[in-house]
Amino acid sequence: MSIDIDWAREQFARFLELTELYRPPDPPGTTILRSSRANRGPQDEIIASAQVVEQILGRVLPRWRTEVPDERNKRVNRWCQHREAVQRADVVLVRDAEIKEHLGDDAPQISAATMHPWAWDGARSLWQSGHFREAVTAAAKKVNAETQNKVQRRDVSETNLFKSVFSQDPPKPGQPRLRIMADDGSDTFRSLHRGAMSFAEGCYAGIRNPSSHEDGLPELPEHRALEQLAAFSVLARWVHSATVEC
Repeated sequence: MSIDIDWAREQFARFLELTELYRPPDPPGTTILRSSRANRGPQDEIIASAQVVEQILGRVLPRWRTEVPDERNKRVNRWCQHREAVQRADVVLVRDAEIKEHLGDDAPQISAATMHPWAWDGARSLWQSGHFREAVTAAAKKVNAETQNKVQRRDVSETNLFKSVFSQDPPKPGQPRLRIMADDGSDTFRSLHRGAMSFAEGCYAGIRNPSSHEDGLPELPEHRALEQLAAFSVLARWVHSATVEC
């Protein structure tokens, strides 16, 4: 689902209005020497607005908490980091298409938020804190767990699990199968299930296992982690849409 840009910008504008800094006037007949400034809006309204704004920022600038300066801003006002992030995100909403057009980057893009929930929900919190390799591993664990739940098995996992569930052999007691399509004896059925089995093995042998068994691996670049997350999303959709055959 795409972002409602007009609505998002309205939320940004309201937050910026509430958190604007100003110097309160001195009470009548008194002069107070002060350097601090206050937010224009009541704190309870700012907090309520921030709750909504943070959800939008999570979609537009997923790494805003680490990429937007914070420590210096905290000395000025609690909401300064939020304000700068909102200002940056607002530019993205308004000018993203224009910037891509002029820079020549008009290729299709993929958003983690549109991936299958088993992949993205498992990875979300780690991803947003910049732990991309761990986020992909968490997604792999989530897809494995949901597959175990679907076929009600705990005795096998990961590669062996998917070899079993996508096997073209008839189901056996305690070994149900997942059918992405009905077995009509066609080459399509055989190809689809053989491909799903091989794809799952590649995901766990080539992506999940190295990250689990090797200490000190460097952090994945975000774009490579996104590709790997997309692989688990594809696998999750196959499993989710499949019919259990006992």
